[in-house]
Amino acid sequence: MKHNRSAKNQVSSVFLYLVLILVALIMFFPIMWIISSSFKSLVEINAYPPRLFVRHPKFSNYWQVLSKPAIWLYLRNTLILIAGNTAGTLLSSSLVAYPLARMHFHGEKVVFALILATMMVPATTTIIQQYLLFSRFRWLDTPLPMIVPAFFAYPYNVFLFRQFFKSIPKSMDEAALIDGCNRFQIYAKIFVPLSKSTFITIGILSSVFWWNELFQPLIYINSEMWKPLTVGALTTFKMAGSFVTQWNITMAMSTLMILPPILLYLIGQKYIVAGIKTSGMKD
Repeated sequence: MKHNRSAKNQVSSVFLYLVLILVALIMFFPIMWIISSSFKSLVEINAYPPRLFVRHPKFSNYWQVLSKPAIWLYLRNTLILIAGNTAGTLLSSSLVAYPLARMHFHGEKVVFALILATMMVPATTTIIQQYLLFSRFRWLDTPLPMIVPAFFAYPYNVFLFRQFFKSIPKSMDEAALIDGCNRFQIYAKIFVPLSKSTFITIGILSSVFWWNELFQPLIYINSEMWKPLTVGALTTFKMAGSFVTQWNITMAMSTLMILPPILLYLIGQKYIVAGIKTSGMKD
């Protein structure tokens, strides 16, 4: 009887792994296609029927990407967006979350509920109002419309910080207050060091989001001077004097853009898991 059960468990485990491998291959197929296409010539990439595997790899596609001066300008702009947004959201979201987690006041739950409620408002519904506002400020065609809002806290990040802050023992606050620390000193000297995993988690998520962000730069940026990689890559690799896109070069660019987020996740994987785990604790 036990032998039959163990045999059934083994069969079910094998079947489960086969299903998971199949799903992984399906999910990974678009990335395989991008990487394969990045080594093809323009003739091969337009061949019919299409082929997944490359017959004559062209490594020069990557050189054509890296040799364009505009790419390095777009990279600089992307890094400015990442640095500004990550710094802004880490500072503002943690500062907003601290009083919600520790400084009890009248209407605290209502304020927190309103902050969470804003997560249900799609960003596209407010884009026209924001565009008109930033136009009045004369911020259009600069990174400011995408960086300044980060200094006013994003609701999801406030939620993550608040949940982690509530998991820190209150005895630490009380001991610090007895030692003469004020509230900001408690935040800076106790909560920030203890929240390293949450800071790294939100920093990575913010960096990856702005590395891939396309919608807002398309709305606010027009000049080549401030285009990030996502927008610049759409217009850079067109054949001279035509509207034909060099898809093989574009795929090489896409492959290069896939690498930084993957590396970032691999480096910070343990912090992401720890940050989300602890931020999910109950009140």
